[in-house]
Amino acid sequence: MQIILMETIAKLGRLGEIVNVKSGYARNYLIPQGKAHRATEQAIAEFETRRAELEQKQADIQAAAQAIAERLEGLMLQISQKTSSDGKLFGSVTNANIADALNEQGFAIEKSMVRMPHGQLKQVGDYPIKVALHGDISAQITVSVLGEAAI
Repeated sequence: MQIILMETIAKLGRLGEIVNVKSGYARNYLIPQGKAHRATEQAIAEFETRRAELEQKQADIQAAAQAIAERLEGLMLQISQKTSSDGKLFGSVTNANIADALNEQGFAIEKSMVRMPHGQLKQVGDYPIKVALHGDISAQITVSVLGEAAI
């Protein structure tokens, strides 16, 4: 299905590009979220009349994401979990735990933004974690998992 992108989407395209995607992806995600419209002549003409407005909105979103990325870059986040005597966690540290800890520090981060390349954290230690803020704007943080003695 051909669609016109209403915003930049990572690994798909930039604002205003006409791309081919699977019809289910377009119907179930991109179009309902307002990220794209069907690439009809009417939609393309409407996009061209609103191009400057959409580009300005996109630039504002990217500037805000870049500002957050600069504040996040190099941040050391400490999360405490109950551990056994050999340093293994009871449970694990997930992207939801990291997002909650960042939200407590004043960052508006959703759990889907936290990228954990090696999966959930199950050992005490320091781990590099990537936070994808918008499109290709991301920040690298360090999550330090601290152990609490279980009683």
